[in-house]
Amino acid sequence: MKVVLFGANGYAGTAISAELLSRGHEVIGVTRSTDKPVLDGVSHVTGSLHDADFLNEVASTANAIIVAIPGRPLDGVRLLDAIPALLEACGTHEVRLGIVGGAGSLHVVEGGPRLVDTPDFPEAFKAEVMGQVNVLEALRETTTTVDWFYVSPAAAFGAHAPGERTGSYRLGGEALVVDAGGESRISGADFAVAFVDELETPNHHQRRFTVGY
Repeated sequence: MKVVLFGANGYAGTAISAELLSRGHEVIGVTRSTDKPVLDGVSHVTGSLHDADFLNEVASTANAIIVAIPGRPLDGVRLLDAIPALLEACGTHEVRLGIVGGAGSLHVVEGGPRLVDTPDFPEAFKAEVMGQVNVLEALRETTTTVDWFYVSPAAAFGAHAPGERTGSYRLGGEALVVDAGGESRISGADFAVAFVDELETPNHHQRRFTVGY
């Protein structure tokens, strides 16, 4: 499989790149600059998710496009702004689309409040969460035929809690997945396992799902 990965040098992008390479897939890593290198084995190109011509070019030879970039504005543009052109490129070339989302939009329990709406949720992270919420809503509202999926990690996910690769995980829908101790967590490596499993064996079509232990 040939996979184009936007944000290949970020936390989630690096983990997904490593998992794809370990399974023998070809990875084209797209970043905005060459300042932060990608993993060895990834073909590194610079480009923008907001360049419709570039999107069309990379989609023309890909089996899948993965987007692992923040939802908050970067350089004055939002991930949301790229969704129409991204869907058009994927639709034209029949490319599957995978989005790395966030945990903040998940409900803490079925029928309960979203994590972002709980009293102790840090104000500093709300712009990122709402940016990702807007992307998910845009995908759900479109009439596209593109086979997209959107993956939210557990609440404890990131460079501050990297964990290890176990190869095990549990899937959920709109609420956080928690373990027997009530913790919601997933390592970067096991998040990547779940993400690549979905690429190789599609089970979620035009849907969001979440992953945790």
